[in-house]
Amino acid sequence: MESTYFYTVNAHWTGARTGSVKPEEIKLPVFFHAPPEFGGEAGHWTPEHMLMAAVASCYVATFSAIAQNSKFEFLDLEVAVEGVMVKEDMGWRFAQVIIRPKLAIADAAREERGIRLLQKAERSCLIGRSLSARISLDPFVHMPHREVIEESDLVFAE
Repeated sequence: MESTYFYTVNAHWTGARTGSVKPEEIKLPVFFHAPPEFGGEAGHWTPEHMLMAAVASCYVATFSAIAQNSKFEFLDLEVAVEGVMVKEDMGWRFAQVIIRPKLAIADAAREERGIRLLQKAERSCLIGRSLSARISLDPFVHMPHREVIEESDLVFAE
């Protein structure tokens, strides 16, 4: 395995506070605007959204690899990532990134192991480890609700 990899993305200004980004090997660009707080239009991808998306997607891929290597079975994983931006003397920056994974498992006996693997994914995610912001993990492991219908609950038509 190599010890160095390069990832290049090209950005292009498209007017006002808008643009597009695209790696050379990907056909479709991602168009973005500055966020409304900084003079952009609402309802569009922003660089801030893309940074949080990078953390979220890296976390999902990292957990998936760790679970596979650990032979840990799970039903589903949803991850919400929230970035907390603050204004400091040098300007705006993300001071904290909160990762909120919601892991669905079929067996309650696997909950503790699931939490440990979620924590390992947080420590291993290379995007999160590359940020100067404090990374916080707020994991939730659950068994999806399965509605059980009792025979006494059934109503039969006569």
